Parts: sequence; C-alpha cells; structure tokens
Amino acid sequence: MFKKILIANRGEIALRIIRTCKEMGISTVAVYSTADKDSLHVKFADEAVCIGPPPSPKSYLSMPNIIAAAEITNADAIHPGYGFLSENAIFSGMCKDHGIKFIGASAEMIDGMGDKANAKATMIAAGVPCVPGSEGLLKDLKDGHKVAKKIGYPVMLKATAGGGGRGMRLIWKDEDFEDAWHSARQESKAAFGNDAMYLEKFVEEPRHIEIQIVGDQYGKVCHLSERDCSIQRRHQKLLEEAPSPFADDDLRKRMGDAAIKAGEAINYEGVGTVEFLVDKHKNFFFMEMNVRIQVEHPVTEEVINFDLIKEQIKVAAGIPISGKNYFPSKHSMECRINAEDPFNDYRPNPGKIEVLHKPGGHGVRIDSHIYAGYTIPPHYDSMIAKLIVSAQTREECIVKMERALSEFTIEGIKTTIPLHLKLMKDPEFRAGNFTTKFMETFDINK
Repeated sequence: MFKKILIANRGEIALRIIRTCKEMGISTVAVYSTADKDSLHVKFADEAVCIGPPPSPKSYLSMPNIIAAAEITNADAIHPGYGFLSENAIFSGMCKDHGIKFIGASAEMIDGMGDKANAKATMIAAGVPCVPGSEGLLKDLKDGHKVAKKIGYPVMLKATAGGGGRGMRLIWKDEDFEDAWHSARQESKAAFGNDAMYLEKFVEEPRHIEIQIVGDQYGKVCHLSERDCSIQRRHQKLLEEAPSPFADDDLRKRMGDAAIKAGEAINYEGVGTVEFLVDKHKNFFFMEMNVRIQVEHPVTEEVINFDLIKEQIKVAAGIPISGKNYFPSKHSMECRINAEDPFNDYRPNPGKIEVLHKPGGHGVRIDSHIYAGYTIPPHYDSMIAKLIVSAQTREECIVKMERALSEFTIEGIKTTIPLHLKLMKDPEFRAGNFTTKFMETFDINK
C-alpha cells in the first residue's frame, strides 16, 4: 500500500480523497494555488505545497510543478480527482516515468477512450451497442453529407476531441449541414486544437444513464449499477440519482453486462464510468467512457454502501477486486450546488460566504470545502457543494432532498439552491418523466 499520496486537485474532491486516505492510514499532500491558500483541503492535508498563481495553466494544470511537489514530499502516488489532469495521457505517462503511481488510467487507456471516434470503434468491436453513424472520422464536408443521408436526419455532428457540448451541432435537415459543419469545426479547433469530426444518429427523447465500473490489474471487471444523469443544462449535469427511475431489472442487467464488456475490451484498471444514451424504447447506445472518478460518485456509494475512492487506491496498489456486481438497495440523489445566479442566466457568482448553515439528519451527506468566511475564487469551476440524500424509495428521497435544501443556508453569494428546490416540486420530475431536454423548458420563475 502507498505511504503518501499527493492530491493533484482542489476543493471538495481533494478533501474527499484526503478523508479516505486518513482512514486508510496514508499520509497526504495537498497542492494549491495562491487563490486556494485558505481552502479546507490545504488545512486538512498532512502537508501542503503551493504550485503557482491562480490561473489553472500555471498551477493545477502545471505538470512540472505537480511532479516537483510529489518529488520533494516523497509522495509515491498521485490522485488526480476529476477534471484538471485526471484524463491527461501526458501526465499519466509523466508519473510513470518518474516512478510515481498515477491513481487512474494509463496513458494508453486515456488516449484510447479520449478520442471518441476511436472509442466508438473499440466498443463496436467489443459488441457494445453504439449509435449508428460514421465509421471513424469524416473525411470532409461531402463525406458528412453522404453519411447523414444514409443514417437519416436528425443527426448529431460531434468533435472527436470535444467535451461539455463544445464542437457539437444538432442538424435536422440536409440544407443546414454545411453551416453546422463549419461552425462546429471552428469551435472545436479553438477549444481543443483539433477540428476532426464524426457523425451520429440523433437519439430522440434520450435519457443519460451511466454504469459505474471498476477493473483491477488482473483483467477482472465488475459493475456497480447505474446513475441517471438526465437532468442537465447545456450538457452540464445538475442532478444525478441512483437507481434510474426509468430503468427496470432487464435494462439494468443489459447495460451492466455491456459496461463490463467495455471495460474488458481495454483491460481497464481503476474506477471508471461507461455512459449511455437510452431511448424511449429502452434501447441503449454507448456515448463515452470516463476513465476517472466522477462528480456524481457519491450516489453510487450511498446505494451500495461502497467507498469508491478507497477502491481506486486499492486497485492502484495492486489489490484484486472481488469481481462481484452490485445493485442498489435504496435510492440516492445528488444536487450540485453552484455559485451561480439561476435567475440571471446562471451567471457565476464568486465572493465571500457571510453565513453558512449546512443541513443534517439521517441520510443527508454534504461533500464540500466551503465554510463561513471563505471566499470563493473566480478562477475555477463554480460548484461549491454536493448535497446527497438517501432513502428507501425515490419518493422519500425527494421529500428528504426538499427538506435538506430548505435548511441549506448560504448568504453572501447567489447559489443554485432555489433551482433545486423548484425542481423537487415539479410534478414531471417527481413522476420520473424527464429526458436530457427537460431543462430546456424548465422555468424557475413559474
């Protein structure tokens, strides 16, 4: 087992990792930018190293600075959390070159799954259902037109290096294809330095349901059931729950089996997530694989009573997994609390937290790094807390979440708590009648 782990991240996920490391008897090293010197992950780690000024490229994305911090503190492993360098093949390779264990996927796995066109080809070969579309990357505009006509409109044009909705265009008819082609390529080139595109059939009335998997160094892969992440805005998740209100035992088993095939196809090591689009007929299609821990991992932990961070560390240390598949025994839901103004087009709202009261009670969990008097810096993602509640049924879970949200008091900044409170009261959401398009018509002012 590792003696010391450096956490190459910040905020709630850094604090989350530190807590598990302490329970495992592992020393921790926090890294921080000058903007985060007062953050809780810095206070609770055994050691802390400043790695640069506030801009991420000069701190949390600075690979030389992080490797240097690991070397001077004699850390024998690095946990990247999510975001930042968690899916960076170069950084994974650098850790290996320096004799430091990267608690995540290998460079080869990251490259293989990071390129969405290559990932899709791998999944097709493994027998995992995929959305009909182009075979690999599109050669040019003419090739795009040809494929679109073959699979039928509507189609989704996607950047192979894309993420967060950038480089994506929904096209309903042939005459709109050329404009979408040029704008998507331009956006992808600016965001990712890569304008290669591929095409897929657009799945109407889709659900976004993902399967949590874990694989060890000995070729064994198991799944830990599903999460429903359909409540999202501009491809950014707002709320996640497990199990999915749409899934039945048959769909759960079929998706779990497919996710295991996906992991086995690449000899996956670590904790990862296979994401699927599910249509209204319960057909499901591979969307992408995230080779890291995800923001929404707590809902899985709650419904199967399992520490995913601990499992990540054990797998990285060479401990074999049990190979057992897990299924939910209760219901859990997570609301992402962002420092944003939902009444003003979700404008980021960093600043000082004047008053903070966190909810409590049975089945209520908060993953957060904030405290009264803490100043949220403007340089990073706006998520400041995750409120997770668990109960025996979905109905009880919604009632509990509504109660917890009503107790959650944050003064000094605007947050998305009012949005989630409104969502809990929505009759369609309460009935489980929603798709990934739900938030497009949801009006917080009604």
